[in-house]
Amino acid sequence: MNHAPSDQTELREQIHWPALIAAVASITAVGIAIGLGLPLLSVILEKRGVSSSMIGLNSAMAGAAAMVAAPITTWIARRLTVVTTMVLAIVAAAASALGFYYAEALWMWFPLRIVFHGAITILFVLSEFWINTAAPPSRRGLVLGIYATVLSLGFAAGPLIFSVIGSEGVLPFAIGAGIILMAAIPVLMARHENPVIGASTNLPFMRYVFLVPTATAAVFVFGAVESGGLSLFPIYANRTGFTESQGALLLTMIGLGNVLFQIPVGLIADRISDRRRLLSLFAVIGLAGSLALPFLIDNWLLTAVILLFWGGSVAGLYTVGLAHLGDKLHGADLASANAAFVFCYALGMLVGPQTIGVSMDLTGHHGFAWALAFFFGLYVALTAFRLILSPKRA
Repeated sequence: MNHAPSDQTELREQIHWPALIAAVASITAVGIAIGLGLPLLSVILEKRGVSSSMIGLNSAMAGAAAMVAAPITTWIARRLTVVTTMVLAIVAAAASALGFYYAEALWMWFPLRIVFHGAITILFVLSEFWINTAAPPSRRGLVLGIYATVLSLGFAAGPLIFSVIGSEGVLPFAIGAGIILMAAIPVLMARHENPVIGASTNLPFMRYVFLVPTATAAVFVFGAVESGGLSLFPIYANRTGFTESQGALLLTMIGLGNVLFQIPVGLIADRISDRRRLLSLFAVIGLAGSLALPFLIDNWLLTAVILLFWGGSVAGLYTVGLAHLGDKLHGADLASANAAFVFCYALGMLVGPQTIGVSMDLTGHHGFAWALAFFFGLYVALTAFRLILSPKRA
């Protein structure tokens, strides 16, 4: 159902539940697919004797695909409609997820990664645009907290499924593909809430990347840590003495922390004028947790508790950055800014796994933690600099 521009302000005063449910369903599928797929594929490559650097390179194809897909998503959706584009992306993601099982040669995994994560990126951009459109401004932090909680549930459910079914046979791939396909049902049911992307502005795409630098840098760090962590933590856990199942459960603790923290984080974000301080706090917690990891990893229970709080805080970088974006921009600008936001997330996905993989090859398995600390340290320095440079800027 199309709405004239004059209707948009009125529509933004209430939550549109069909749209919200459709966006949440698609992002749940995304979360489960990534949470299951990244560790699953890395463990399979590790069993085949592939080096950490090569595993990181293959995982980094996710970021490369997303960097290509994000800038063109708005253009595609404007021509095909948001719902049609999302359904096509769901089908492509499910087909490529199943394709990994049948692709024996390593080189085949590179184009499959590109298709899978390109489709996932389209779902990311459009579901975030849809949910920002469906959320009233006064409750955006809460709504995005719910959104991030469901995404985190997906991230937590993926490793949990992996810990139960393992990496053998077609079953984990079939489950992942089936879950992705199920997301098409609520999306199609909400087709009458199809959001309209208005005429594009003349601003170049990269202008949106630098429009809110603290937010886009935050999602870059989140992307690097999340994708690199999901891809290589199972290998790190295995090399420090944990079983495949124990490593997967530690990943689940990170996801569980995301689930528990995101709604409170969203509520806090609604009450803070300068969200850069909150983003800086999350980065400091991430830095401290990364530096502590090598000293805690021998104790599974203590590591699990630390990862619970660490994971919840780190995911706040994403939630708070996205809420800030929705407050500042609307319509076509919001769609383009969401694409830029996901582009920076994709850039992190490209850089993170490769950096962490090389770090582990050069400095040993604890290079995993040192690489994570490097990313958080850079962001702490950036936020400190900007807070000092412009302390009154909201």
